[in-house]
Amino acid sequence: MGSRVEKVARSATWLLVGVVALVAGVAMVFEIRGALEREREFRAAPACTSVPVEASRCRWEQEFTVRKADMHAGERGEPPQAELLLPSGDAWDVAFRNTGPVARRMEPGGKVVGVIWHGQLVEVRDAEGRRQQTALGPMGWPEDRLGGALACVSFGVTALVGSLWPLFAPGNRRHATAAAMVRWHGVGMGVAAVLTLWVQAANDWPMWTIPAIWGPLALFLLASMVAFAVAALARRGG
Repeated sequence: MGSRVEKVARSATWLLVGVVALVAGVAMVFEIRGALEREREFRAAPACTSVPVEASRCRWEQEFTVRKADMHAGERGEPPQAELLLPSGDAWDVAFRNTGPVARRMEPGGKVVGVIWHGQLVEVRDAEGRRQQTALGPMGWPEDRLGGALACVSFGVTALVGSLWPLFAPGNRRHATAAAMVRWHGVGMGVAAVLTLWVQAANDWPMWTIPAIWGPLALFLLASMVAFAVAALARRGG
């Protein structure tokens, strides 16, 4: 009885996680287009002819002085952040997606140039010309959304299939083993998508390299999943 309850709880957990992942993946799919449009708008934005007095579509470059920087915030579950000062003394709080090439070198008293777009500080540049997007920057979001969608959808679909399959063959150990093969290969496809996104971002490759790299890996994992599932179903003796 206890074993049966554990199996039901395990299937329910996989089902819940699969639904959440699938919903998140579908949401990311719908976000890709908007992220691409925002990135194109930023690339095409002209330089401001004067200091914008309100949020503007043009790009204004403003010099800041680093007041303080906390690149260890990630260890506390918070994004890396810094406080930058305008020449007037007004402070701007800025967060980064990661420590990156500019944020990790920030020290109090240092100078950086910030790009202000739509009233937001979206990018910083140091004296050596290194650039880094802030957490509000539009660059890189389409790739993040695509990689996240591939990871969540592939895992979500396989988790749903693997969690629902045993319900149609209760007590059949071969079907339960085949369903487990499906679930864990789905985990592999999700991890492969995340690693592909990490490699693409680290090397600054174009967006199309994400499906180009992940696609063959996913096909290999799908073939492996089918082979293991068929072998589990063909196994004799339960």
